[in-house]
Amino acid sequence: MHPMLNIAVRAARAAGKILTKNFGVEADFKVQAKSQNDFVSDIDKAAEQAIVNTILKTFPDHSILAEEAGSIEGKTPEHQWIIDPLDGTTNYLRGIPHFAIAIAYLHKGTVQAAVVYDPLREELFSASKGTGAQLNGKRLRVGAKRDLNGALLGTGFPFKRKDLTKEYQAIFGALFEHTADMRRCGSAALDLAYVAAGRIDAFWEFGLEKWDIAAGSLIVREAGGLMTDFAGGHDFMQSGHTVAGSPKVVQHLLTKARPHLPESMK
Repeated sequence: MHPMLNIAVRAARAAGKILTKNFGVEADFKVQAKSQNDFVSDIDKAAEQAIVNTILKTFPDHSILAEEAGSIEGKTPEHQWIIDPLDGTTNYLRGIPHFAIAIAYLHKGTVQAAVVYDPLREELFSASKGTGAQLNGKRLRVGAKRDLNGALLGTGFPFKRKDLTKEYQAIFGALFEHTADMRRCGSAALDLAYVAAGRIDAFWEFGLEKWDIAAGSLIVREAGGLMTDFAGGHDFMQSGHTVAGSPKVVQHLLTKARPHLPESMK
């Protein structure tokens, strides 16, 4: 196992213990609104601290970008960890059992190791650059679909980019007409992991954050998938506009989406 992946797994499991221990428990969590319809709780912060502590115990000079703590500048900025301690906070707070921990290690800006961990199902999706993706030690491959016909897609409503609601609805309609069905589950990290596992054939969303997609981007690619922005380029980490899936399905998705995109995304 890649040494950084080993630490990522250890950190994810430490956070997972905190999340599972408190899930569904009648407790008076302190919940704050970071922005409209975007929340953070004491549990997010506790899980994140467990991850940060695990990483810095072994690599005290590394830098960290965490959803709640923000940027922690280390002495070796070429080594960076991007962390989402609880992707699916709204699901978690409402007792919906669908959320995950996402951890990615980057060297000089390139993701080298990644983990997406669903602690309730005990599903650990992982990848190291150049060595493939796995689910609990078993090799992952994206689905074999070659077009949208009969495909199952995942998506997320653009609640942080409501200025794109009209475009989103138009794309949803164009895609839904040609696919078997669409899923909106509330955790982009798990959606990307499910693409890698072939459970869904593609995923698309506007306005995601780096911690939502960094880990999943490597897992998808190492499972033979493609991850792009809506122009078919590689700007998804900066823009947050993300399309992932088996290569042929992604090509068809982008073709259907293009007529409905704003000029800035083409």
